[in-house]
Amino acid sequence: MKELVKNILVAISGSESSLNAAKYSIMLAKDFKFNLSVVYVVDTHTLKDLMLSKIFIEEESTEYEKNMLANGNRYLAYVEELAKSKGVKINKILKTGSIATMILETSEEQQIDLIILGGWEVNRSKRDLVSKSHMEVLMDSKKPVLIVKEEEVETIFKKF
Repeated sequence: MKELVKNILVAISGSESSLNAAKYSIMLAKDFKFNLSVVYVVDTHTLKDLMLSKIFIEEESTEYEKNMLANGNRYLAYVEELAKSKGVKINKILKTGSIATMILETSEEQQIDLIILGGWEVNRSKRDLVSKSHMEVLMDSKKPVLIVKEEEVETIFKKF
């Protein structure tokens, strides 16, 4: 019988909720011996829309994209360090494009069994609890999606 879950994917954005989801994923990977992939998506889809709307000029868009790629690499390295601290190896993935599309594409490419997303940001209203990107992933994913809403992840992670 095939295992229900072997490969998990967590999407990070640098937000507190996405980093909590990464910590939760690391603990799951360690506890259940899952393979863990971590994806950061630079939202170039929105950048293109901003250029078409003439909110950004091409030079600004290029510079912003370079900064976001650097941020992505920095957050992926941070999650890798968190994982190493718990004896977990990760597969780091940096993508550009539409956030939801790239998360779903990555889940197919990596043969993911479970997608993990961050829950809510404390300072956001209830109507904004799930971002548009997360909603698209929830609606379009062929695989189960777990939303991490554990408020005590930091404390649990330190003791884990």
